[in-house]
Amino acid sequence: MNIAIGSDHAGYQYKESIKKHLVGLGHQVRDFGTDSDESVDYPIYIRPVAQTVAAGEFERGIVLGGSGNGEAIVANRVPGIRCALCWNVESARLSREHNNANMISLGQRMMDEATALAIVDTWLITEFAGGRHERRIGLIDS
Repeated sequence: MNIAIGSDHAGYQYKESIKKHLVGLGHQVRDFGTDSDESVDYPIYIRPVAQTVAAGEFERGIVLGGSGNGEAIVANRVPGIRCALCWNVESARLSREHNNANMISLGQRMMDEATALAIVDTWLITEFAGGRHERRIGLIDS
């Protein structure tokens, strides 16, 4: 799978770990930055991830910050993006099954690294359930 990833300074450490994990699983990953834990303005790094996912250049996108809230907000301002803020494996599973999330946002300060990796793994393998949820996605996008 082709995956875009980006973070601000507060999500940098987990971004690097997730990127390495994804490559190890055979995914192709493009890192949109940032490249250190030096303070940056997160929209600069998050918006391009969302734009390329919305344009179909990448199948999915992952963004990270301290809480993940601002990153999810930025991503969801891009038409065609359904970015879910995930805090555990169940929230990741439901974001795919019910919401067909094409992006997730994670907060490095909100969870340990093992949880972040488990969230990513669950989100990547979970299929969209369709059915009544398809109608609801249509309503979101209209």
